[in-house]
Amino acid sequence: MRLPFAPPLAPMLSRAADALPGGDGWQFEPKWDGFRTLVFRDGDEVILQSRDSRPMNRYFPELLASLSAAMLPERCVLDGEIVIVGPSGLDFEALLLRIHPAESRVKLLAAQSPASYVAWDLLALGDEDLREAPLAGRRPRLEQALSGAAPPVHLSPATRDRALAEDWFRRFEGAGLDGVMAKRLDEPYRAGERTMIKVKHARTADCVVAGFRWHKNGKDTMVGSLLLGLYDDQGTLHHVGVSAAFTNAVRGQLVTELAPLRENALEGHPWRGWAEAQEEANAKMQRLPGASSRWNRGKDLSWEPLRPERVCEVAYDHMQGDRFRHAAQFVRWRPDKRPEDCRYDQLEVTPAYELERVFGVSH
Repeated sequence: MRLPFAPPLAPMLSRAADALPGGDGWQFEPKWDGFRTLVFRDGDEVILQSRDSRPMNRYFPELLASLSAAMLPERCVLDGEIVIVGPSGLDFEALLLRIHPAESRVKLLAAQSPASYVAWDLLALGDEDLREAPLAGRRPRLEQALSGAAPPVHLSPATRDRALAEDWFRRFEGAGLDGVMAKRLDEPYRAGERTMIKVKHARTADCVVAGFRWHKNGKDTMVGSLLLGLYDDQGTLHHVGVSAAFTNAVRGQLVTELAPLRENALEGHPWRGWAEAQEEANAKMQRLPGASSRWNRGKDLSWEPLRPERVCEVAYDHMQGDRFRHAAQFVRWRPDKRPEDCRYDQLEVTPAYELERVFGVSH
């Protein structure tokens, strides 16, 4: 490629904070919940690079034609996010389905749920390397570069108004956005460094602990993650996610603490069908649909059932459909809570933010 620099490039990273930073000199943007992607374009040649430098071209064929069209500058490097907009906002599950080995399957999904690209930074334009320019200079260049862009390429909103950013934080979550990013206007693009600040939603929920997975480095001696469940209005226990951030000492303690709940755990277990299907698949050396993907290849996803009698409180950022979008953070055991009281109706419901401003569609 005839660009000032070629892939792979480590993208600029972020660190978490509890609130938007104070003082002047900040630019605020929505935190998009998609696949972080760098776009390298040199004429008809386009390379999509993931955050961890993996090639993404084969998974988003519908974007390649658009990104190589005249809607973008002939030669440029962009930083942004690949997203899919569904009926209820951003659909991360639809993105995960794209990571599939069959080209025919990817093409079918591309036709059914086409992806979009939201750009928030311009790193190169023509022969210019803009990484050393401050964000205050890069942002106007980005807006000018995308002035002729059309869907599925979009410019991410940005503001220096903290009150507006706080309003975004309150309203955007219902559409699947992940929070708000804060970036220093006077800073260059520091590849691989955690210079951006992300402020995400944080809430707690009481969940049933209905199983666990062994730690990869200590089967039978360390618990890797707890499997969490919530009941719906019909009394069905749904698997909603995991809690996995424990010290090795706590992982060992959990083995002893959970041992009584393993006795006869599968008898009448609400996830018995899942367990039996996994056991049968393991015996046949078969991979269950959805059990493993390109992102967790080689990871042992087998699990140990527990009698669903214990409740824990966990912290989470937001829901993706009926599951926690990210791993939940264990807070404490709740012996005062009954498992049957751990229901979806305890979760905070946020109204959906209309995505018309960015995508020209409503949901």
